[in-house]
Amino acid sequence: MIGTLRGTIVDRDIALDGAATAEFTIEVAGVGYRVTSTPGTLSRLSSENEVMIHVHHHFWEDNQRLFGFLTKEERIAFEALLSAHGVGPALALAVLATHPVGQLARILADDDLTALCEVPGVGKKTAQRLLVELKSTVVLPVLDGVDGHPVAAATANGSDSPLVDVREALVSLGYSQTEVRSAIASLSSEVDADADSGQLLKRALLKLSGV
Repeated sequence: MIGTLRGTIVDRDIALDGAATAEFTIEVAGVGYRVTSTPGTLSRLSSENEVMIHVHHHFWEDNQRLFGFLTKEERIAFEALLSAHGVGPALALAVLATHPVGQLARILADDDLTALCEVPGVGKKTAQRLLVELKSTVVLPVLDGVDGHPVAAATANGSDSPLVDVREALVSLGYSQTEVRSAIASLSSEVDADADSGQLLKRALLKLSGV
C-alpha cells in the first residue's frame, strides 16, 4: 500500500475523463508512478522542484490506481467520500474538484444542499444522501478559519481534535455557525496534543461573551 511519494513531476495530462480528472507522472528513484488527481492539484505541482504527494492506493478486482493529493487532509477527505454509498473515485474527485476541503467542511456544517448540487453528476436526491452520510463519517477540518484555511482536523475514528467537541457543544448551546466559526478560529492556535476540550470550551464561551 503506497501512502506518499516524493519525487519530480515528469509528465502531466489534464482532464482525462472530464473537468474533474487529471493525471501526472512522478519519478521516484528512477521509477515513474502514474497518479490521478484533480486539475486543481495538478496546477499546484511544481515541475522544477521535488514535491511530496499523499496517495490513496485504490484497488478494483481487475485494476488498481494511485490518487494523489498535496495535503493529507485532501487525501482523507477523498477516502471519506469513497466510504459513502454509491460514491466511486470519479465522483469523489468531482466533489473535491468543485469544492476544496475547506469549502466542503463548510457545506457539511451548513447543510448546503445547493452547493453539493453544483458537483457534476450530483442531483438533489444524491446531494441529500451525501449530506446525511458525510456528516457522520467524513474526515474534514472542523471549520474554516477567517482566511479560508482549515484550523483543525476531525477524524471519524475516535481521535478527534478537541475543537470537534467544542464545536458540537457550541452548536448544541444554540450559537450560530458564524459565531462558532469565529470562536473555533480564535482557539486554533491554543490546541496541542494535551489540549482539554472542557477548558477550550470555557475559553470559547468567554470569547463569545466578549470577556
